[in-house]
Amino acid sequence: MIRVALPHHLRTLAHVGKEVEIQVDGPTTLGTVLDALEAQYPMLRGTIRDHVTHQRRDFIRFFACGQDLSHVPPDTSLPDAVVMGAEPLRVVGAMAGG
Repeated sequence: MIRVALPHHLRTLAHVGKEVEIQVDGPTTLGTVLDALEAQYPMLRGTIRDHVTHQRRDFIRFFACGQDLSHVPPDTSLPDAVVMGAEPLRVVGAMAGG
């Protein structure tokens, strides 16, 4: 099982706690995890990625094992610690301002 940590506003929308567990069949990539997350929680479709292009929304970031995965291609394999469930994939709502 893949653990995904969600920011507060997405937890509220999906009516879940800090983390959800996702089952991914096949290769465990950033894209397959996000596909499974949106399939399990359809109310999150369009909040993390664009409905049509599946590009990451501007103020959403992805982190795993201390690495920023926000700009990696969706077919990038996730770190072993995430695949094994030892560490979560973190979806973070970025802040802007000055």
